[in-house]
Amino acid sequence: MAIVGNENCSIQNTTKSTLPRVPFVEMKEAVLGKDYDLSVVFVDVEHMTALNLQYRKLDQPTDILSFPISDTEGEIFINLEETKKEAVKFDREYENFLAFLFIHGLTHLKGFDHSSTMEHEEEKIRRIFKV
Repeated sequence: MAIVGNENCSIQNTTKSTLPRVPFVEMKEAVLGKDYDLSVVFVDVEHMTALNLQYRKLDQPTDILSFPISDTEGEIFINLEETKKEAVKFDREYENFLAFLFIHGLTHLKGFDHSSTMEHEEEKIRRIFKV
């Protein structure tokens, strides 16, 4: 299990997949700030299905789940297999779609629900990172 990041952004890859080059820490800091404590975990389909069933009552995998713990702490779980499938559906390159999803998860942790306001926030960050 590879662990990277910094003191306020832990990134763990519990899968056998190699992580694409996405500036996770920089994106996290742009959306949530340097002092926000974030744990990002890349999980397999089985783990993501279990999380999705437990927290959303959906017995299927999903690409990303965000869990706010407090105003200054949260977790994001990402399944790379589902991300690859979804990238094709949205006609995006895999790495680009992963960055897109990560920004989406971060904005949820910032307190946004799906809305035009959330989309506007995401657009600002996507422009910075050319996503």
